[in-house]
Amino acid sequence: MAYEKKIPVDLDCPLRLTISLIESKWKSCILDELRSGEPMRPNEIHKRLPEAAPRVLDIQLKEMVGDGLISKTIYPELPPRSEYKITELGESLLPIIDMMLKWGQEHHQLFKDKYSGQNSR
Repeated sequence: MAYEKKIPVDLDCPLRLTISLIESKWKSCILDELRSGEPMRPNEIHKRLPEAAPRVLDIQLKEMVGDGLISKTIYPELPPRSEYKITELGESLLPIIDMMLKWGQEHHQLFKDKYSGQNSR
C-alpha cells in the first residue's frame, strides 16, 4: 500500500499550496538543517531536532521526499544506511524560511513576554 498524506495538497491557491508543503511544525526545520547541502542520516536529523518525535520526523521526511523537497539515498549495505539531502526545489523555499527566521527574531521578545508564564502552570 502506497503512503498517502493525511492532509491533501491544496492546489487552488498558490499561498495554500506553499503552506501545505511546509505547514507542519518540523518541515521548515528539516529544510533549515539540510540547507548546507551536505547529506544527513536520519539519526543526525533526529539529534538536531530532539523535541520532535522520531515517528513524526520519519513521516515528514517521507512526505518531503514525495514532494521533491529532499532526496533520499539508500546505500546497499548491511545494515542499510540512508541519507537525506535538500533538492533544488527545497532550496527554493529557503528564502521563505529565512524571512520566517528574521520575523521570529524581530518579534521574539513580544512573544517571550506574552507566553513565558505558560510553562509554569
